[in-house]
Amino acid sequence: MKTLKHLTRLTLLLVFIGFTSCSDDDNGPMPPEQEGDNIVEAAQATAELSTLVAALQKADESANNDLVAALSGEGSFTVFAPTNQAFTDLLAQLDGFDSLDDFSSQQLQDLLAVILTYHVVGDAALSTDLSNGMSLTTLQGSSLQVSTEGGVFIQDATDVAAEVTTADIEVSNGVVHIIDKVLLPQAILDELADIILMPITDLAIGNENLQNLVAALTAASGDLPTVLRGNGPFTVLAPTDEAFEAFLDGAALEDVPVDVLTNVLLNHVISGEVTSTDLTGLGSGYTSTLATGAGEQNVSLFFDTSDGVTFNGVASVVAADVKAINGIVHVVDAVIDIPNIVDHAVANPGLSSLVGALTEGGNTTFTDLLSNEEETFTVFAPGNDAFSAFTNPNSNDLNAILANHVIVGAAAFSSDLTNAYVNTAAEYAADENLSLYINTDDGVTLNGTSNVAMADIVASNGVIHTVDAVIDLPTVVTFAAADPNFSTLVSALTELTPSTDFVSVLSAQDGAGSDPFTVFAPTNDAFAALASIPAEADLIPILQHHVVAGANVRSGDLSDGATATTFEGDMITINLPGTGDNIADITDGAGNMGIGIDAVDVQAINGVIHVVDTVLIPDTSN
Repeated sequence: MKTLKHLTRLTLLLVFIGFTSCSDDDNGPMPPEQEGDNIVEAAQATAELSTLVAALQKADESANNDLVAALSGEGSFTVFAPTNQAFTDLLAQLDGFDSLDDFSSQQLQDLLAVILTYHVVGDAALSTDLSNGMSLTTLQGSSLQVSTEGGVFIQDATDVAAEVTTADIEVSNGVVHIIDKVLLPQAILDELADIILMPITDLAIGNENLQNLVAALTAASGDLPTVLRGNGPFTVLAPTDEAFEAFLDGAALEDVPVDVLTNVLLNHVISGEVTSTDLTGLGSGYTSTLATGAGEQNVSLFFDTSDGVTFNGVASVVAADVKAINGIVHVVDAVIDIPNIVDHAVANPGLSSLVGALTEGGNTTFTDLLSNEEETFTVFAPGNDAFSAFTNPNSNDLNAILANHVIVGAAAFSSDLTNAYVNTAAEYAADENLSLYINTDDGVTLNGTSNVAMADIVASNGVIHTVDAVIDLPTVVTFAAADPNFSTLVSALTELTPSTDFVSVLSAQDGAGSDPFTVFAPTNDAFAALASIPAEADLIPILQHHVVAGANVRSGDLSDGATATTFEGDMITINLPGTGDNIADITDGAGNMGIGIDAVDVQAINGVIHVVDTVLIPDTSN
């Protein structure tokens, strides 16, 4: 338990409650003795006042106090009796106090007596005797103020009044009113200034270096001062006045749009209590703030403890672990604006190789693109180890490779990902974007080679997923190998046809072979529909009959009756529109009609794939 630094300075003005008795010489008759429970007995009989009874007994462990006896004796008292929950709330407000047992010394027990005598008034007063604005002098010596607007409220030296929840419990020596808060006099507030915890908002109000933050909270929407007085717990990164001045850069607070200001402030609030020790134990990583980013998701915040504690690479903690009753505050030296994709990449040292590649030679293409707040992006960001391991075996253009990690026009969060093809910013030709195959059968794998290591880093204009390998520009072979729907096709192209190196042929790019290719790729179900998979000699021409060499024929290039000569030598014919759910139909070399094209335009760097539901058969008569 934290030591009370200044307790010895407190003058304990304990009022020893005196009781007068009437002798034979007294003027007037002795009042008749009242029957029934006294104050202490009534409290003992009331379940929700058991902690009050325990508090009286704890205070009486000091030889200076005899509160139980005093409140059991003759008199005419008004007692405002806090509930068990009120004492629980008080203990939560005192740093280092977990139970009444923590009042373990005579000094602390005398302190508790000061608090308890602040709840006792020397004259019995029913609720009908209380009026709005009335001042009541307590046996502790300080005053309480009464408010009767909307109920009966008792105001102590704090900003929060206690409400009378049960009034007018008449006892033999007075009256008891049950209240929902432990009352604290100013003497206690002064003495406990170092350990009494207050709500985050009030903590900021009381700090002369956080007045710009207070003004911003007040100017924002959503009544943030009230929110940060709430139960929480919250972790608040509180920018100093100088930090706000730098953020405003000469502008006035009212010049900042309210919605923008509100979101920026929420970017300094984390749900839950996070201490500097918690952060140091993690080293670096991401947490989420209450700010809203792309997809209405909570914005990610990067912390790094390699040199102090920094957030998003822009704000450093200058005062850590300032405790509040509803959380914890870390004072920071900069306002943390809502980060975009580029901001997140720059802030994380684990992505320094990516940032270097994006900006090499003064290149601003990617930083301009990914800083665009009018667009949304999904970025698969290779870590430094991924870049170190990448050898660029096909000598592809680095800018094209980097673009192949970016999806434009969508913020795809991990919960939205399914086995599917999407388009990246990389292009085969103008307006012909490369495809990316996402597989979620076991984690998230991209093009069969790169795995998502950390998902859902939320920015203002999109989301980042870090990956463990650079995603090279895909060939048609890449997609066939990555997509489990083509596993039988891959088997047919490799182990079932060892005499023909289909993989090398279909991996050719940039004119190094018969590329580009248009591949009509049969699914596993298409192969399963065959009576059996033919032997190698017959299988080779069948596979060749699915490939058109020297052309990248996309769906927009197809027309009804169009023909194309395959690798095998026979022609196939396109029929539009397709029957049923087919995008288009194919007539193969053997004259089989109604073969359905189910998916189109899986674009690789050396050609395009269209998915078919039936194996194409060439003309075997020629």
